[in-house]
Amino acid sequence: MTRMVICTRFKKELEALETPPFPGAKGQQVYETVSARAWQEWQDLQTMLINEKHLNMIDKESRKYLNDQRDKFLKGLKVDHAEGYTPQDD
Repeated sequence: MTRMVICTRFKKELEALETPPFPGAKGQQVYETVSARAWQEWQDLQTMLINEKHLNMIDKESRKYLNDQRDKFLKGLKVDHAEGYTPQDD
């Protein structure tokens, strides 16, 4: 049976992640409250942000920025996008 969660991004019950996406309390929180769909969408956006904004993941400020964007995205809040980006309609 597939585990379900009430997703913080989509505000409805959706299929959950199979495992926490990263270690620690924050990873456990994401595992318990974020759907697999929302996490996949975040990973796509994360990749775009890293590439388009030329983020260096060795840099502490780049990691802090990306973590802040992740938290906003997973809560369903407005996040940054690459300049000129137009989101697709659902």
